[in-house]
Amino acid sequence: MSGLVTGDAVVLGLRPARLPSRALAVLLDLVVYFTAYVVVFFVLVLATSGLDEAAQAAVAVATLLLVLVGVPIAVETLSHGRSLGKLACGLRVVREDGGPIRFRHALVRGAMGVVELLMTFGTVACVASLVSERGRRLGDVFAGTLVIRERVPGARVMPVPPPPPWLAGRFSALDLSAVPDGLWLAIRQYLTRMNQLDPHTGAVMAARLADDVVARTGAPAPAGVPAAAFLMAVVHERQSRDAARAFAPGPGTAPAGYGGMPTAPAPAAPAPQVVPPVAPVAPVAPVAPARPAAPVEPAPRATGFAPPG
Repeated sequence: MSGLVTGDAVVLGLRPARLPSRALAVLLDLVVYFTAYVVVFFVLVLATSGLDEAAQAAVAVATLLLVLVGVPIAVETLSHGRSLGKLACGLRVVREDGGPIRFRHALVRGAMGVVELLMTFGTVACVASLVSERGRRLGDVFAGTLVIRERVPGARVMPVPPPPPWLAGRFSALDLSAVPDGLWLAIRQYLTRMNQLDPHTGAVMAARLADDVVARTGAPAPAGVPAAAFLMAVVHERQSRDAARAFAPGPGTAPAGYGGMPTAPAPAAPAPQVVPPVAPVAPVAPVAPARPAAPVEPAPRATGFAPPG
């Protein structure tokens, strides 16, 4: 890892590419460029067959410089430091602060590459890469760039060692909800690497982590239990709870039948229909026939005159 500090005081952990991977990437690039140069050269020979020998030689030299110098500069500028060979090998050219390169960086690297790679057949580049601490050639030194590895193999996750048998299930009633995820991660990293640590240093770290767990859970550690064994048992208890929570059957899950296959749920019995009671109706008294009403004389029409006395 190479600790590079950016302008914002951020330390970047980059993996510089070494000579074998860089040489393979350059070899692949040169094969592609020479193939392109041969194709373009034959096309130009056919196109300039009517010119004299001096003109044909000038065209050939210009084509060689264009394909072997101009094309790599353009490819690194447009792809931000990932040519075909570097893409195949998982490499990339970046600035010293970790940022993408620009045209001036690619131009300096391409111009120095003519001397380092083409004129000296890579001898100067190999010597400079072997001497440099980060595997840089002269073009990288003058351009302020660095070739890094983008594809880094992932580290294998080591399993947590199981606790002693006499501690299995002893902390089933322990409240682990207050233990933060950062502390769980620190405990896991310690348990997976405790065999690689110094015995005294490992014992001190185990005691410190066990004290943190006890402070979060509020329950004192049992007497006579080593700190490392206590951490193993606590982590095993947490993993058991997570597994039980993840594989617990849901409220609508049917029980497992023969062979582990879920059985079909039995049809529910129809609920009995409840008929509400009818309230008794009170008897209705007989109604007497209505008498005919007396004829009503029409009221005198108002005309605005008073009747005679």
